[in-house]
Amino acid sequence: MKLTVVVLSTPHGELLERAGVELLWFDSMGAKCFSIAVKTREGVILIDPGAAEMQPSYPLPLEEKLRLRRECIKVLESWARRAHTIIVTHYHYDHHVLPSDSDVEDSKSYWLNARNIVLKNPNKYINESQWERARLFLSELLALEGLKLEDYMAQPEEQVFEDPVERLQTSTSKSFGDYQRRREELLAKGRLWFKKLVEDLWSKAPWVKELALPSGARVLWGDGRRLEVGGVVVEVFNPWFHGLEYDRTGWVTPILIRSRGYRIFYSSDLMGPIIEDYAEHIAKLKPDVVLLDGPPTYLFPYMFNRINLERAVENALVVLSSRPRLMIYDHHLLRERRWRTRVSRLFEEAERLDVPLLTGAECLGLKPLIDTL
Repeated sequence: MKLTVVVLSTPHGELLERAGVELLWFDSMGAKCFSIAVKTREGVILIDPGAAEMQPSYPLPLEEKLRLRRECIKVLESWARRAHTIIVTHYHYDHHVLPSDSDVEDSKSYWLNARNIVLKNPNKYINESQWERARLFLSELLALEGLKLEDYMAQPEEQVFEDPVERLQTSTSKSFGDYQRRREELLAKGRLWFKKLVEDLWSKAPWVKELALPSGARVLWGDGRRLEVGGVVVEVFNPWFHGLEYDRTGWVTPILIRSRGYRIFYSSDLMGPIIEDYAEHIAKLKPDVVLLDGPPTYLFPYMFNRINLERAVENALVVLSSRPRLMIYDHHLLRERRWRTRVSRLFEEAERLDVPLLTGAECLGLKPLIDTL
């Protein structure tokens, strides 16, 4: 099965072209990825150039899943070679790949052609798994230059960390009826988990310093950073939860891009979003284009319950109510056949509001692969 990308001349395709945005690969194309590029006068801004094969339940043979991942990486590599800035919003492998990855043909070209490598801060608002993955990635990146990570370590710079749930006024004041008691139990456990991260990891273990590499690339922490590249302004947000409040998968850094008079919001992994405050914030931004990751319906109902699925749909409706010119709804969602039925209310409302609501594949002139299996 050969995947052929045919970019159609359609109003939404023309909108992305005017905004300088290129859609590179999405879950709807058969490999886990949520990557875009933004063209600037100084080069390309490449966002989340990672790839992972689909989970075991995805209805393709493993060999085909791996082939699609390789094809995805080839697309990302072609853009990485001309990137001025690469941004990684968090350390999951569908958002970055390791330099040692056997499917990456030239790791130096993939990572070190860029002037800026802007990463999720590896030292705070990060869970245990991504703390380790960040250090593995940075170790391999430095090894490409013959350097060692231990030479870039320092004592923790902070000892006090705000609990981000305290800022979530809408979600924490919302009543969930019969589920409320269970929710409060989960929040209490989450506070203990957060406290443990602060006390045992962020305030105690060595931090990694920002880097200047011999190649000329700078490795910078993205959290809360504003960048301007060739007339394009990129605002990397401070960390948001990867899903629920105190989600054990950690934190991500969504992005707002101002390019050629357009405002483009890139969600990274918010799982819907599940948290009401995040949906309200996105809607207030009034983006022209929203790239929104959907809920992981392939985990329903065992690892993702109905309450949170309903939250994700309701919150996506809040985002839709801001009436973007285009909403791309992909990632997590496109991993099982019933995805469209699970979020059917969103498609109905998009039609009523006359807002184009499309997968990444559809924007590229393709049918979502899962819909063909």
